[in-house]
Amino acid sequence: MKEDIAIAHYNTTAQGLGIGEFLTRVYETLYASFGPQHWWPAETPFEVAVGAILTQNTNWLNVEKAIFNLKINNALDPLIIHEMPLQKLSELIIPSGYHNVKAARLKAFIEFLVQNYRGVIENMKGQETKALRTALLEINGIGPETADSILLYALEKPVFVIDAYTKRVIDRHGLMDYKRPYGDFQALFQNAIGRDIYNNYHALFVRLGKYFCKPKPLCAECPLKGISYPWIK
Repeated sequence: MKEDIAIAHYNTTAQGLGIGEFLTRVYETLYASFGPQHWWPAETPFEVAVGAILTQNTNWLNVEKAIFNLKINNALDPLIIHEMPLQKLSELIIPSGYHNVKAARLKAFIEFLVQNYRGVIENMKGQETKALRTALLEINGIGPETADSILLYALEKPVFVIDAYTKRVIDRHGLMDYKRPYGDFQALFQNAIGRDIYNNYHALFVRLGKYFCKPKPLCAECPLKGISYPWIK
């Protein structure tokens, strides 16, 4: 109910104050600077899902190392991981950090996948997005950002992923306070821009956040220099 109220609020605000136009300008500016991002960097939908779980609280370079370990051990397969001892899985994903915790979370996701979809992630695509998101959020260790990353990048579902980069950029450019709930940020985008750019838009925020909108920002060099939305915070 609370999320429905947030969606209604931002739908009205977007129409009244031109938030859609502002977000479109941001997207076009970033696209002109960086181009298409071809994100998520993975060979299969299952690899996307594994990466989404392993990337929690670490950088992508560490995730790549962990996924490489799984690949060279012929273990990047849901049925193989399902039968693998937890300790062995934990050892393979050490580079991702918090490897014991992430091994348990990965096992929980794969148990869900095997029990409900015969271990084939593509079988999830036919399910309605809202119900699928609810089911993913019930898995131990999967929060909104991880669930939405799986939905958007592995299953091509129309959800906008909110991460720390996105919140930081939006806050610094005057649109919404960083401390607002995840659902408020997601509603802001999903009611103001077209679904066809969700994938690349989020990836552009990742690029901007990594190289310009850092905790210590490089504002003078930022492609969004001079672009702000002062009417709502």
